Amino acid sequence: MTPRERLAYSPIVDRPPLRLPDGVRLVVWPVLALEHWDIARAMARTVIPPPQGQPLLPDVPNWTWHEYGMRVGFWRLKKVYERLGVSPTVTLNARVCESYPQVVAACLESGWELNAHSWEQLPMHRVEDERAVIQRTVETIEKFSGTRPRGWFGPGLTETEHTLDYLAEAGIEYIGDWVLDDEPVTLRTTTRPLVALPYNFELHDIVLMAVQHHRSDAFYERALEQFAVLYAESAERAKIMAVACHPYLSGVPHRVRHVERTLETILAHKGVVAWNGATILDWYLAQRPR
Repeated sequence: MTPRERLAYSPIVDRPPLRLPDGVRLVVWPVLALEHWDIARAMARTVIPPPQGQPLLPDVPNWTWHEYGMRVGFWRLKKVYERLGVSPTVTLNARVCESYPQVVAACLESGWELNAHSWEQLPMHRVEDERAVIQRTVETIEKFSGTRPRGWFGPGLTETEHTLDYLAEAGIEYIGDWVLDDEPVTLRTTTRPLVALPYNFELHDIVLMAVQHHRSDAFYERALEQFAVLYAESAERAKIMAVACHPYLSGVPHRVRHVERTLETILAHKGVVAWNGATILDWYLAQRPR
């Protein structure tokens, strides 16, 4: 199915408003991506170009950039979330359970939701057996954590024309790959419906810092501008605002304080709460049963 076959066009102004619980008008959805970058492959992102412009393997400089995030940046961000009482959705390459088990254990000890993020950081179009990789991902996370993940983010938000059908078969209930709405929407698959939760590219540290190369404080400035509009609109209908972080970007010293003051400032407003993906899903399904 094409995306339009899975989801018919629907202007937000034509839909009955979704209502949050009494006293709540806007939900912040914090998302923290934990990934495995295979040193034998080209890196998922690069911070420094290769000498003479020729890509080389192994790419040690860019691999260590990501490795810093798992060795140091994650633990710095963890303190921020805990100080603010925020439980993010952890979108997890399942191979992280093997390569960084202490990190996954720390997420579980904090009660954070584990969301499946494929086996490793490789686009779904490059996977030889997509169905098998999805099953392996879900089963690995379930074995490590004792709980089957309900949500999914594709690496780089990538999907093939079959991904959603394989995800539904594997028991996944929601995705974060579709950045097309301010509200959850229900998608068709060949077996059972999936829900796409509202995600965005605007409050995303890869886009802001690794692609657009903004100053570190741009995270705070853009987030507050986005929040101001959504908060005003939330007087009439529920709004959800995703904020995405990666440890190798948001967990470095010159950025982490801007992430912290962003969440602290927004959550100080009346009627604003932080929910993980599973909580948002359950709220939506109570209003729009499948």
